[in-house]
Amino acid sequence: MSRAPLPLRDDERLIFALDVPGQEEALAWVDRLGDSVSFYKIGMELLASGEYFQVLDALAARDKRVFVDLKFFDIPATAAAVIKRLSQWPVSYATIHGWHPAMMEACAAANTSDMRLLAVTVLTSMGHDDLRGMGIDREPVQVVVERALAAQAAGIDGVIASGQEAAPIRAATGSGFSIVCPGIRPGGPVGDDQKRTVGVAQAFADGADAIVVGRPIRLATDPRAAALAIQDEIRSALR
Repeated sequence: MSRAPLPLRDDERLIFALDVPGQEEALAWVDRLGDSVSFYKIGMELLASGEYFQVLDALAARDKRVFVDLKFFDIPATAAAVIKRLSQWPVSYATIHGWHPAMMEACAAANTSDMRLLAVTVLTSMGHDDLRGMGIDREPVQVVVERALAAQAAGIDGVIASGQEAAPIRAATGSGFSIVCPGIRPGGPVGDDQKRTVGVAQAFADGADAIVVGRPIRLATDPRAAALAIQDEIRSALR
């Protein structure tokens, strides 16, 4: 059975994507953002540095929440073994792919901590044409909702999905299922590789529990001010 959504303070509903090449750059960003960000997502680029778990420990030592976004996908036994080991670390969210019910069931059973597992549905960089090229000739929203329901049935705690699909996911899964939305663009689409994007207020109005923001903060003239502006927008959306 899926567990209740992770208890989050309002300021923890903004997750900054710490997409940097190494520990030095990662901690420099944590210092730069200060108290404007309380939750960090660490992904594949940082893993390749060999300093991934040093950064994870450093974030935990600074009382920051950690989202491990490595999108695990393998045979059930292997994926479950990874989740069992990962559950020993101070991790709040971790991603697995939501394509294989047996793998999801094994991962859910192996999670022995308060870590919430999120199933990847359809990457926000993908549209209908991308899915059709993979032999799936349906709209992204149809595939996303189908995979969200499969994840819920397998005991996974939630999904990571575009804000464009947050409302139909919430309608299908109910209030006790976590929805985390990446690809958030506070000022609207900016012509990058994210195809299915929404703004901050829309994501929360449609049922998101938290949002992931990277480039709109990282590329801002004043990143800390950009993060604080998003925090203000989140608080307004939650009233």
